[in-house]
Amino acid sequence: MKDKKNKLKYTSKAKKNNRNASKKTDFKWIFSVTLMAFSITFVLTLFSESALANVSLIVGIIIILFFIFLGIIFDMIGIAVTVADAKVFNSMATKKIKGAKLALNLMNKASKVSSFCNDVIGDICGILSGAAASTIAILLANLTNLNIFWITLVLTSFIASLTIGGKACGKSIAINKANEILYAFAKIISLFWKEK
Repeated sequence: MKDKKNKLKYTSKAKKNNRNASKKTDFKWIFSVTLMAFSITFVLTLFSESALANVSLIVGIIIILFFIFLGIIFDMIGIAVTVADAKVFNSMATKKIKGAKLALNLMNKASKVSSFCNDVIGDICGILSGAAASTIAILLANLTNLNIFWITLVLTSFIASLTIGGKACGKSIAINKANEILYAFAKIISLFWKEK
């Protein structure tokens, strides 16, 4: 009984001290991110399916590698936005360096930016690289006369290991180079998004 009271005491204290905790569920964000995920998946699938319709084996592999690389890059951005140093960007913003204010805005919305980069883009890229793998597996089976089951098994295992290994490497880089990654991303976005 005493342990239960202590646990409740510490968990309620932790909730009070957590500045990032929200008192209510942000249904607007949930709806927006779901709609964004649908739209991005629709566009990328349309591109992927039309590109893979009458594609050579080499181009198919390049498309798979593109989706894996895209997932890794956005995973790095998602990590960088959560660990970057706000002091660096505040200093840059006072000197009116382009992209600094946008980087600060991204950091202020770190949970949403991270969710979008890691979950939305990351998951979509994983799904699309898996879908592209089935097309490549059929091409390989036709070229080699090998069993499609084994080709698919090896190909999906290779894609999964490349994605996981790439993201593990990317996370390490993102933690060590968070400011540089976030600044580069903010500079790219600032080409299309006017800073206030």
